[in-house]
Amino acid sequence: MKVHLIDGTFELFRAYYGAPPSETADGFEVGAVRGLARSLLALLGEPGVTHVAIAFDHVIESFRNDLFPGYKTGDGIDPKLYAQFGPAEDACRALGIVTWPMIEFECDDALATAAARFAEERDVEQVVICSPDKDLTQCVRGTRVVCLDRIRRTTLDEDGVHAKFGVGPASIPDWLALVGDSADGFPGVPR
Repeated sequence: MKVHLIDGTFELFRAYYGAPPSETADGFEVGAVRGLARSLLALLGEPGVTHVAIAFDHVIESFRNDLFPGYKTGDGIDPKLYAQFGPAEDACRALGIVTWPMIEFECDDALATAAARFAEERDVEQVVICSPDKDLTQCVRGTRVVCLDRIRRTTLDEDGVHAKFGVGPASIPDWLALVGDSADGFPGVPR
C-alpha cells in the first residue's frame, strides 16, 4: 500500500486563489473549501490511493516565531481564507481523510513525522508527500518516500531532489539556510 500525506494548508491556499468564490446562503465564503474538496475527491479517485492523511496549520504561528523574529506569520492572510480553515478540516474528515489540525507545531512537522514513521512500516510500499514545499524534500528517502507536486504532476525521489537542488535530501535544511526561503521568511546569506 501507499500512504499519501497532504499539505492541507498549501491545498487550501491553492483552492482559495484558484477556485471561484462561493458563498453559503448566510454569506459565508466557502469557495476554497469546495475547491479543496474537489481536489481531494480527484486524488481519492486515483488508482492506489487508499490511505490518506492531511495536515493543516490550524494556527499559523509556531514556536519557530520565538526562535526567529522574521519567521512567517498569519499577517496579511485574507480573513475570508482564514475563516475557511475549520470548515476545510471538517470537509476532510467527512471525506474519511485522517486530519491533523496543527496548533503548537506546523503542518510540515506532522507530514515529516508521519513520513518517517510510515516509511518504517513493512506493509507500506511508498510514502507520497503531496506538496511542492521545498522544506519537505528533506524527508525524501530513495524511492520509498517521495514528494509529489500535484499541480505540475511531478514526483521527486532522492535522485530527483539531487538533480533539482544540487544536494541530497539531508542537505536541504542547509541549502535553504544559504539560499533563503521567502515562504518561511528566511532571507538566506547575502550574495
